[in-house]
Amino acid sequence: MKQIDKNVVILGWVSFFTDMASAMITPILPIFIVVVLHEGVDKLGIVVAIATFVSYALRLLSGYISDRYGIVKPLVVGGYALSALSKPLIGLSHGYKSIAGLKALERVGKGLRSAPKDLMISEYSRENASGKTFGFHKTMDIAGELSGTLILFGILWMFGQSETVMRNIFYATLVPGLIGLLLVAFFVRDIHIQRNEGAPQFTFTHRDKAVIRSLMFYFAFIFFMFNEAFFTMQAKGIGIAVTLIPLLFVVSTAMQTIVSYPVGVLIDRIGVRSVLVLAYLSGIAALLLLLAQKPILTWIAYGFLGIFTVVSLNANRAYISENSDNRGAVYGVFYAGVALFGALGAFVCGLLWEHFGMESAMLFSLGGSVLLFVVYLLGGKK
Repeated sequence: MKQIDKNVVILGWVSFFTDMASAMITPILPIFIVVVLHEGVDKLGIVVAIATFVSYALRLLSGYISDRYGIVKPLVVGGYALSALSKPLIGLSHGYKSIAGLKALERVGKGLRSAPKDLMISEYSRENASGKTFGFHKTMDIAGELSGTLILFGILWMFGQSETVMRNIFYATLVPGLIGLLLVAFFVRDIHIQRNEGAPQFTFTHRDKAVIRSLMFYFAFIFFMFNEAFFTMQAKGIGIAVTLIPLLFVVSTAMQTIVSYPVGVLIDRIGVRSVLVLAYLSGIAALLLLLAQKPILTWIAYGFLGIFTVVSLNANRAYISENSDNRGAVYGVFYAGVALFGALGAFVCGLLWEHFGMESAMLFSLGGSVLLFVVYLLGGKK
């Protein structure tokens, strides 16, 4: 931990409070849309797809701006501001369209900050310690999710799961959101990178292009991997009480908290490709357990979902840090790819679920994931 720069530590606390706010609403938002507002699962898929896709251009643009014009912290602060203000407004929504709009605004905030924030973390990383640094930051990120989920569970346990309670939870996210915003605005030092305004045009280097080609497989896997919103609806569909659903997210986030930093160390020691094998196996295991449609196996599936999420993100972020020249722009491509393929996957799975049933959507997701994993094992280096 002594190798972690203090600015990364503060950014960790920023992510802690921001993700606390997100975790307070993530487990109940699908239920709020489908059950409280009486919208279909296809509408849930549309909300997830729009919210994921809308940050596509901004993730590319913010990374490009950081590399070419040296603007980093203002994008990060602006992104956190949008996220902090958009979540509470969901409490005023009465239809899926307004929720989709507000989730899109929240994703705009994430799109603005994601690539520049990772650029800051990368710049503050010590030599040969990118895995540890990103592992530490992700640990703080996940710890915030865990705290927010526990807060949500406590509120539902004490006050019930009525529409009024859910709306008040949305309003309450303003508090941790503002704490995170103040921390990044006043306590994180900006980085200074060389500006490239004089260059005739921006171009990726050969190293950048090689990294982007390697990321395409991860994007394809994200397309088939179930979004956590569908994990939630599966849990409710097999009879897990709404009050207990936040605890499923506790399982996922607790597993991520435990695994994140050790996996960062492992990345530095054995390399990204070997670690990604663990990530993809965990994702497939989670889908297999969901397909069994037994409550106890769904609890275990959330644990494997947590492993897949944290291992794959840490591995790819560290890989970009170590192998790219224009890191801000490549991080932008990375997050844009995750957004685009995640949105398309959510839209397709939502349609399959609504029109052909939950099992059809699961089989589509599992079949594609297994096929890709076989291709990955037969392939070469990352």
